[in-house]
Amino acid sequence: MMEHPSPSFGARRGDAQPDMIVLHYTAMQTAEAALQRLCDAQAEVSAHYLICERGRVWRLVDEAARAWHAGAGQWGDVTDVNSRSIGIELANPGTHPFPEPQMRALEELMQAIMQRWSITPERVIAHSDMAPTRKSDPGPRFDWRRLARQGLSVWPQAGAPADDFLGAARQFGYALPPEGDEATLLGAFRQRFRPWASGALDDTDRALIADLAARFPVDRAPHDA
Repeated sequence: MMEHPSPSFGARRGDAQPDMIVLHYTAMQTAEAALQRLCDAQAEVSAHYLICERGRVWRLVDEAARAWHAGAGQWGDVTDVNSRSIGIELANPGTHPFPEPQMRALEELMQAIMQRWSITPERVIAHSDMAPTRKSDPGPRFDWRRLARQGLSVWPQAGAPADDFLGAARQFGYALPPEGDEATLLGAFRQRFRPWASGALDDTDRALIADLAARFPVDRAPHDA
């Protein structure tokens, strides 16, 4: 691991400790360009870690500090996601598969972080999960199921469909978009759990979100003070 301190960080608010991990892609052509931006004081953006395609890991912000990676958004009752999370950036323009060395480095890093901070798999989320109206990373090419197999995230199992897709999504952790915009939330859900799906909301979507809501209700997680 390489140390490359970013000046863009602060104290976690309200004595918060991280109980979430948020995964991102950089949406830039090279890891070096992303590293420069994440360490540019004028950009006012950072993450705790950056992982390049070859598996090199840079630590930019100490885990105890509040990096500026999540921005406006919400997961469950958590509205200051930066104060409650550790942000990991994956060098990827958003259109490419994530290479094996990068995924292996991510998995090793996540295992250590989750052990240090007692972070549970359901508290590992996409940037698009907490900000579905404005973010799409780490995108449909990211292999969430692979992480779930190792206990680093969660994956749904089909069962009885939920009658209320939005209600079940909210129980899992998604914040409802303005005016209950079902299409926006469905897009974020599918991007992570059914990236090959298209068309209108269907019973498979309802069944998968029902399982996630039943097994991983967000109200069992710590809330904002």
